[in-house]
Amino acid sequence: MKRFDGENGREPPLLTLRSTPDNPVPSGGTLIAVGTRDDCTLRAAYWQTTARTCRGTVCLLQGRAEFIEKYYETIQELRGRGFAVVAFDWRGQGESDRRVGDPHKGHVARFDEYRLDLRAVAETVLVPMMPEPHVCLAHSMGGCVALIGALDGWLPFRRLVAMAPMLSIRMVRWPAAAGLLSRGLHRLGLGDRYIPLGKPVSIATKPYVGNRLARDPVRYARNAAAARQVGAGAVGDPTIAWLAEAFRAMARLRDPRAAPRITVPTLIVAAGADPVCGTLDTERFAARLKAGHILVLPDSRHEILTERDAIRQDFWAAFDAFVPGSPLPSQTEVEAHAAVPVA
Repeated sequence: MKRFDGENGREPPLLTLRSTPDNPVPSGGTLIAVGTRDDCTLRAAYWQTTARTCRGTVCLLQGRAEFIEKYYETIQELRGRGFAVVAFDWRGQGESDRRVGDPHKGHVARFDEYRLDLRAVAETVLVPMMPEPHVCLAHSMGGCVALIGALDGWLPFRRLVAMAPMLSIRMVRWPAAAGLLSRGLHRLGLGDRYIPLGKPVSIATKPYVGNRLARDPVRYARNAAAARQVGAGAVGDPTIAWLAEAFRAMARLRDPRAAPRITVPTLIVAAGADPVCGTLDTERFAARLKAGHILVLPDSRHEILTERDAIRQDFWAAFDAFVPGSPLPSQTEVEAHAAVPVA
């Protein structure tokens, strides 16, 4: 391990954390290569809190095609709230290992591989180094992975906050047909190919006008600049195998028997104007949770933490009401901390 300080510009060998003028690396962090049990190397980083009192550790679980650099603002906000922070790139994106020749492909052969990634981060960083309690803040695909982990009993966190979790994909016009086709092509050995019409262009670098991610032009431009800096780390479209596995994971969670089996206290924050993941399916899932709440931010698109300040403030108010580790707050307490409708 080698210390990486965004203020003095030192970089460890092989791995880097990149800066842009309006998105500097949070100072005082440690960058580390984490090895998984199936010989995959992940890029991970961790920071201690900047507050006087530490309230625990928040581990960030990225969405598909994301990377650590995209979360610098969030990392700073969490540290200021009294949390240590762990961030890492899933395999197949960011600066973590690839299992296909084209680094622009967003690829895993099985979603179970993400379990290996999280297990390696927990064993290498979270458990031996980071203060408890350990809390998970997950976005989109990361939320799907976390909910599967909570369902199957291997999620290593005391609490879970899932933002716009991937329970259905609105960008696919005929999801049932797409699921069948992707599974069929995967069985034929074509899993490592792009989805039909797929391209190596990151969604984060596409024009702001008409984008599906957020309505804050400044944060959108900041993330686009970060994506250009990381290059292939901001992967393009997914592979057929990734899509087939995503449909399988989402179907498991939408089974009405799934949500009631989750015992990890969970706050789901849904984006009411989400053109990427289906908010209605998210609400149906959350309604079945026995240890959970859902908060719908009506004007938010998919990336809640990239949204306008007013939306982000409502998110952080709900987060602050839910996360400290006290007994599970009532639905009215969560609603009172965020001036938005609660489903």
